[in-house]
Amino acid sequence: QVQLVESGGGLVQPGGSLRLTCAASGIIFSMYDMGWYRQAPGKQRELVVVITSGGRRNYVDSVKGRFTVSRDNAKNTMYLQMNSLKPEDKAVYYCNVNRARQNYWGQGTQVTVSS
Repeated sequence: QVQLVESGGGLVQPGGSLRLTCAASGIIFSMYDMGWYRQAPGKQRELVVVITSGGRRNYVDSVKGRFTVSRDNAKNTMYLQMNSLKPEDKAVYYCNVNRARQNYWGQGTQVTVSS
């Protein structure tokens, strides 16, 4: 059974930083591309970044230079370091994996950027 658990969200002031964590189980983590998505109120869920099984990273333009994704295959964990946060980064952030043509999601973690 695939399970993804996000953590690390919270309230931060503009310009601040947060580090999100996604803990995965039920998959051979190192074999899969992993993604971070976010969904702001009233908007569709959007892709933030994908990190491939080989370590390549593809970011959405709006977070390039501010967010950094990484993975620790030994710990079955993916991270998202978010720096220089802006109010428009406020959203629920979700971890994603596609396994056997099925998408799996975590429960999400809320990120709020406000002064």
